[in-house]
Amino acid sequence: MDFFNKLRGEFIDIIEWTDDSRDTMVYRFERYNNEIKMGAKIIVRESQVAVFINKGKLADIFEPGDYTLTTDNLPILSTLQGWKYGFNSPFKAEVYFVNTRRFTDLKWGTKNPITLRDPEFGPVRIRAFGTYAIRISDVANFIREIVGTDGHFTTDEITSQLRNLIVSRFADIIGEAKIPVLDMAANYDELGEFITKKIHDDFLAYGIDITKMLVENISLPPAVEEILDKRTSMGVIGNLQQYTQFQTANAIEKAAENEGGLAGGGMGMGMGFAMANQMGQNMQQNQQAQPNTQSSAPMPPPLPQEKPYYVAINGQQQGPMPISQLQALVNNGTVTRESLVWCEGMNNWAKASEVDALSRLFAATPPPLPPQ
Repeated sequence: MDFFNKLRGEFIDIIEWTDDSRDTMVYRFERYNNEIKMGAKIIVRESQVAVFINKGKLADIFEPGDYTLTTDNLPILSTLQGWKYGFNSPFKAEVYFVNTRRFTDLKWGTKNPITLRDPEFGPVRIRAFGTYAIRISDVANFIREIVGTDGHFTTDEITSQLRNLIVSRFADIIGEAKIPVLDMAANYDELGEFITKKIHDDFLAYGIDITKMLVENISLPPAVEEILDKRTSMGVIGNLQQYTQFQTANAIEKAAENEGGLAGGGMGMGMGFAMANQMGQNMQQNQQAQPNTQSSAPMPPPLPQEKPYYVAINGQQQGPMPISQLQALVNNGTVTRESLVWCEGMNNWAKASEVDALSRLFAATPPPLPPQ
């Protein structure tokens, strides 16, 4: 049996690799005793490169095409073998096929949260994950640095190392960018492109080119997200007193629909009257707690509250802040007439000088000098 295997090995005349997997990066062409017949053909398909290795040394490299192996197209191997006048017998060499197509949908993500200093929330911890795509750009370097003698090298064997590189660079870049957490979702594409450029040279050291990196999600810890949801809910509710009255009316309606007919309806009305009475008593107690110098005079309404404003400073959203704080920023030149501001009730950002409530802040500030 060994004799026939050896015989077939010596008479192999076609070397090729057809790959039906999606994760194989390097495949070693297996033959009996690594012997290749004189004049054998090697077929290298598109997105493949064939590499000959002799006694541990990388020899000749074949790009896509159909070749007949002779000393003419094996110059390095001929030198290593010491053929002076050509070869007339099978020779020994290892043949590796390298897959140069693009490997997509490779996953990356942070194992542990990254601590950042957010301008609005203070110190926060975030997690992030996404996908990236790579291809082998330097075949010789990839085999020397990564593959070695592995006869079947897949993406699973290198993704852990690549993922660590991405996460390390991501933590450094996101910390230096100082992007508010609430604005990160609007910068996923920019972050992906910037990180791709930053880690490009690190991947090239392994003979790999990173062609695309995507940031799919950046999230806060569950406890922080819960508090943020409550804060968002309060903003959606708006007028808390009107919301309480609406909830009370709904509770009365649902109580009346319960089993018990008129009794249930009467109970619901009783509950409603009790809640209304309790609210009235609370309001009366609040009024009695206020000093009343003229009992016969009507109580004045509460003073109107200034609306806080957000302002764009150096491309960053700052605020909310009262008008008095904006006045100080106007005085020191941080906020100008052209600065964009926004407050509740405005449809969009507007120049500070175009907002009636803020235009008076610039009354004592001279406009810029006209151009010479």
